[in-house]
Amino acid sequence: MDKRVADADAAIAHLGDGATILIGGFGTCGNPENLIQAVLRKGTKALTCVSNNVGTPDFGLGLLVSARRVRKLICSFPGQNRACQQQVLDGEIAIELNPQGTLVERLRAGGAGIPAFYTPTGVGTVVADAKEVREFHGKPYLLEHALRGDFAFIKAWKGDRWGNLVYRKTARNFNPVWATAADYVIAEVEELVEVGQLDPDGIHTPGIFVNAIFQGSNYVKKIEKLVVRQRA
Repeated sequence: MDKRVADADAAIAHLGDGATILIGGFGTCGNPENLIQAVLRKGTKALTCVSNNVGTPDFGLGLLVSARRVRKLICSFPGQNRACQQQVLDGEIAIELNPQGTLVERLRAGGAGIPAFYTPTGVGTVVADAKEVREFHGKPYLLEHALRGDFAFIKAWKGDRWGNLVYRKTARNFNPVWATAADYVIAEVEELVEVGQLDPDGIHTPGIFVNAIFQGSNYVKKIEKLVVRQRA
């Protein structure tokens, strides 16, 4: 039951080229920073990365994009990552855009063993291109397929050696769902505690979903876009 590994490099020892990685985080919050840095050091390439957004050119998933390690992106919001935008325009990266709720449900379905589902989101738009449309109760719905990854990179606030995880605030947006939908789930935490120190009723991701866990370091509390009002 002890799922602790020494560090991020040990955690991704069997990550190979061409893998599909689910990367948690919302904007620049809750990103698995240590694991992304480990992938850069390892030199893994031709990756398919599934994430809500693409980070910035110098942070989060954007670091892998800037280093040209990514072959395909499945995401909702490329954001303000100009490096990503340019690679997509140049044909260096394939991109599959999903409405945010649809992306989350595809991963949730993948984690629950549901192969596909119908949703009204995207009907009548380019999102519906080449997809099956079926009518329920007089309303059209798109067929969307579940999504899973080879690996999931998860960032949590606290965890124990069994892999139980607790997230903090915005970092809870996508990480818990991503943690259910991969063959091998790696969690990095800000604080690794003893078994029994986490309130059982407050655990967000049960350890049964986690394969490896380690305590990360040097986390950056980055703000993607700072907007302030003028002082009087």
